[in-house]
Amino acid sequence: MSVAREFETANGKYAASFTKGDLPLPPARKVAIIACMDARLDPARALGLEEGDAHVIRNAGGRVSDALRSIVISQQLLGTREIIIVHHTDCGMLTFTDDDIRNKIRNELQQDADHIAFLPFHNLRQSISDDIRFLKGSSLVLDVPITGFIYEVESGKVVKVE
Repeated sequence: MSVAREFETANGKYAASFTKGDLPLPPARKVAIIACMDARLDPARALGLEEGDAHVIRNAGGRVSDALRSIVISQQLLGTREIIIVHHTDCGMLTFTDDDIRNKIRNELQQDADHIAFLPFHNLRQSISDDIRFLKGSSLVLDVPITGFIYEVESGKVVKVE
């Protein structure tokens, strides 16, 4: 059975007891969370979220420049007034450079990806500091509290980055 088919079956069970169809559009806790797409990180469980609590924006590395469009919509149209950034230990974004992936694409797909910034990083704490600085420096982002965390995939803990 394909994974999509498994998801359809699981969704049938989920929908059969679903009772949250009347949640309002804006997130109740007025927070946008930008997190890595890593399958070992479940932001809802790790941060104690329920449906309707927060916007959770995910991408490779949890990079905010890649999520800027969503952050602006979250703030301007849906009223979020806090931003949380979650990067994590053992992240795949620590394992390559833009040149590495561009060469791989060139060799394996015979395509040019030089126009894409893949946003890898080599220092976890620095990546969060850079992302916080990027948001604070953007004229498109409201002046709101911004907090960065490192999620430890080994323990499930989050550690605040100052």
